[in-house]
Amino acid sequence: MTTSVTVRVPAKVNVQLAVGPARPDGFHDLANVFLAVGLYDEVTVTEADAFSLTCTGPGSDQVPLDRTNLAARAAFALAERHGLPDPAIHIHIAKDIPVAGGMAGGSADAAGALLACDALWGTNASRAELLDICAELGSDVPFSLVGGAALGTGRGERLEPLDVGGAFWWVFAVADGGLSTPAVYGEFDRLSPDAPEPVASPALLEALRTGDVAALAASVTNDLQPAALSLFPSLKSTLDAGRGAGALAALVSGSGPTTAFLAADEAAASEIAAALVASGTCRAARPACSPAQGAVLISS
Repeated sequence: MTTSVTVRVPAKVNVQLAVGPARPDGFHDLANVFLAVGLYDEVTVTEADAFSLTCTGPGSDQVPLDRTNLAARAAFALAERHGLPDPAIHIHIAKDIPVAGGMAGGSADAAGALLACDALWGTNASRAELLDICAELGSDVPFSLVGGAALGTGRGERLEPLDVGGAFWWVFAVADGGLSTPAVYGEFDRLSPDAPEPVASPALLEALRTGDVAALAASVTNDLQPAALSLFPSLKSTLDAGRGAGALAALVSGSGPTTAFLAADEAAASEIAAALVASGTCRAARPACSPAQGAVLISS
């Protein structure tokens, strides 16, 4: 009988994040082109006498260890859906995705916990049900489950899978400190009171389809970047350092403050990462390849 399940879940980068005006419900309509990248958290769910949660890895001291944690909320949501009692489980999150870094680490952990609990309890939830629970938990959680590449619309939770014609190498520079996603959106509203309705870029989608790294570099955009730079001005120095090291494109990842640099190939990514660390403008720099697989069981 299975008593423990481990799931690996990827980080993401937004190669396009087009943001519309605030909706009456406080969210924003998005045209959000996600790429899953090869930086991973591992979520292990184990049968226990009572609920508990632990976390290790970089930034783990910032992760809540109670039922407010998104991974815990995912477990309780699945249990409620299937009429199960409150989960008597231990959730352990091994972090490698930057915390509060705009790379959907918390969303990834939620998707990982959901898939792990489904396997542990034998609830046999359909893909559609899992995605529905993901959407209730947060805008980025559905993509963390499916991975690969996708266009997210609505508030980002409605996904359309995208074809990718090759591998793209990135470097992610981890900042000292974090940014609150609601604060970044609030600053976006202040800076862009007349934001147009968001539309996916045909040039960017074609660059992904054909695997054309130069075309992708020419078309990446993030409407939240001015707001992130307004709240975290030192990120400009990191972006400049990455461009100076040969990055084909440089942008804030999601709501930040992690910054993302598109490289010509794996060797260039290694050189850019070394140059970023040497520049002193970031805490760490991590090369990673995309697209990556979504949440996947690695032991049970």
